[in-house]
Amino acid sequence: MDQQPDPTQPTVPAGSADRSLDRPGDRSGEGSGEGALRIRASDSDRNVVIERLGDALAEGALDTAEYNRRLEVAATAVTRGDLAPLTADLPESQAARRRAEAARRAARAEADKREWFNEWGYWGGGALIMTVIWGITCLREGDLRFYWPVWPLGIWAAILVSYALWPERAEDDKNGRGGGGVR
Repeated sequence: MDQQPDPTQPTVPAGSADRSLDRPGDRSGEGSGEGALRIRASDSDRNVVIERLGDALAEGALDTAEYNRRLEVAATAVTRGDLAPLTADLPESQAARRRAEAARRAARAEADKREWFNEWGYWGGGALIMTVIWGITCLREGDLRFYWPVWPLGIWAAILVSYALWPERAEDDKNGRGGGGVR
């Protein structure tokens, strides 16, 4: 009887019987080791390597000819394994370290700004609650009394303003170093 190959099973090319096949959904080894090197390279992967090569050229770790050779290979790389050897022998890039540090500082500043605005939102909520309590008290007693929420709200606002005026001190307080002296 003549057997037909199962069309759902991948066929093994001649001479490659010893290599394992990547099947859809088979992600063993992805992220580390040999399996990660067989994953197709994305444009982002290629751009990261190209940027690192440019940093190496600018810092003198590569000459122009070697840079051009590696750049051509990076631009046409198909897998991450094609990209890995291009930067394996390069020292850590000082420019990349500076860019990463600047990005961390910018992200921290943005988070601090967002946190500060959130604190003003809490202040507004506290002001609303205290004002409602003051208003109900005044209505119940039938006359306008001293607006007592001015004291807690004023102190709270002064603290928030101080964090805007002296951010280094606020950062020291967050890190537990305390502002024990004049800077």
